[in-house]
Amino acid sequence: MTVPVDIGRDEAREAARAELADPAYAAAQPGPLEEAFRWLGRQVTGLFQALSDIAPGGIAGLVVLALLILVLVIAIRLRVGPIRRGARAPGPVFAAGPRPAAEYRAAAERAFAAGRLDEAVRARFRALVRGFEERGVLDERSGRTADEAASAAGARLPELAEQLRAAAVGFDDVHYGGRSATEQAYRTLTALEERARASRPVVSAR
Repeated sequence: MTVPVDIGRDEAREAARAELADPAYAAAQPGPLEEAFRWLGRQVTGLFQALSDIAPGGIAGLVVLALLILVLVIAIRLRVGPIRRGARAPGPVFAAGPRPAAEYRAAAERAFAAGRLDEAVRARFRALVRGFEERGVLDERSGRTADEAASAAGARLPELAEQLRAAAVGFDDVHYGGRSATEQAYRTLTALEERARASRPVVSAR
C-alpha cells in the first residue's frame, strides 16, 4: 500500500513548473506564425459570417449580391471607358518651331481623312494659333499654352472668346489629357478656325 505524500503548496508549484519546462510541451505549442494564421482565419470567418447574416438568403444571397456589384462595375467601365492615368499638365501649343498655318491646315485635313482624329484636332488648333500670329492678332511667342493663346486672341476677337476658350480646353484634353477626339469636335474646331480667319480683330489699347 502506497503511503500518501503530503506536498506543500510551494513544492507543488515547483513540481508543476519543472514538468511544464519539459521540451515536449514547448514543441506542442503553436508558433507565432501559426498563431497569426489562426487569428487571421478567425477574422475572415467572422467577417464572412457577418455579411452572410446581413445579406438576404444568407451565403447564397451574398454571392448573388457580389455578382450584381461585379456586373455594375463592368457596366460603368463600358459606359465611361478606361480610367486615364498619367495625364500631363498642359504645355505649349507648339512642341517645336511653328510652321506656316497652311501646313498645319493641310496636315489636319490629311489626318482627318485618314481617321486620325487626335492628330487632326492638334493640327487644326495649331493652324488657328499660327494664323493669329501670321495676321498679327497674336505676337509670335514660343512656349505659349493653348489657354494663353485663347485668352489673348479672345481679347482681340471678343465675339469668339468663348469658342476660343472651349477650343483650348479641347486641345489640352486631347494632347495633354489623353482623351480621344471626336469627329464633331474636329468639325467644330474647323468652323471656328475658318471663322477666325475672316474676323477683324479690335484695335487693342496702347
